[in-house]
Amino acid sequence: MSSTSSNKPPTVLGRLRTSRRVRDLLSTVAFVLAALVARSSLADHYVVPSGSMLPTVQEGDHIAVDKLAFGLRVPFSHLYLSGTGPSRFDVVVLESPEDGSTILLKRVVALPGDRVAVKGGRIVVQGVPADLQVDAGAVREAFEGRSHPLGLSYGGGPDLPETTVPAGSYLVLGDNRGNSHDGRSFGLVPRAAILGRAAGVFWRGGSPIWQGL
Repeated sequence: MSSTSSNKPPTVLGRLRTSRRVRDLLSTVAFVLAALVARSSLADHYVVPSGSMLPTVQEGDHIAVDKLAFGLRVPFSHLYLSGTGPSRFDVVVLESPEDGSTILLKRVVALPGDRVAVKGGRIVVQGVPADLQVDAGAVREAFEGRSHPLGLSYGGGPDLPETTVPAGSYLVLGDNRGNSHDGRSFGLVPRAAILGRAAGVFWRGGSPIWQGL
């Protein structure tokens, strides 16, 4: 009996097709890895899950996140290779210190070395209370030449006794002070937990917009 055709060596065309499939697979894997590295260390986006940052951002807003704002981070790690920490009043994306997995959007209100307290929703830094500026019913909190919208429709929320922020740590609060689970509850956050700076809102209510933060 003659041998079957299944024992024939692969043709040149078959080898080329196999080689092309391997290259396509490797290209796909490389693209996915590059995208994951970029999201880990360069840029990302975040969907706001609650109203804790009203009136600055709304529930459901899509936020662009600059992960290079505070330095270069080793992909898939908490290690920063360079750079400095956030400035006061920067809006940041961070890992919750309570479970390490929930992602939060909050505002940095106190820096390493600050003596800070919160009274009636207003921050007090080095014994100096922030100014509350009211214009047509809208409230802004101002300190050291920077200001941001403040939500007090739910009151000021819990107070925080004066504490000194240690090196490498920050106090973060929600702008909606009476309706925010923040540093007054879970304490100070380390720089390693801060993933990047929220650059702006790029999608709201089903439509593209740009609102810088």
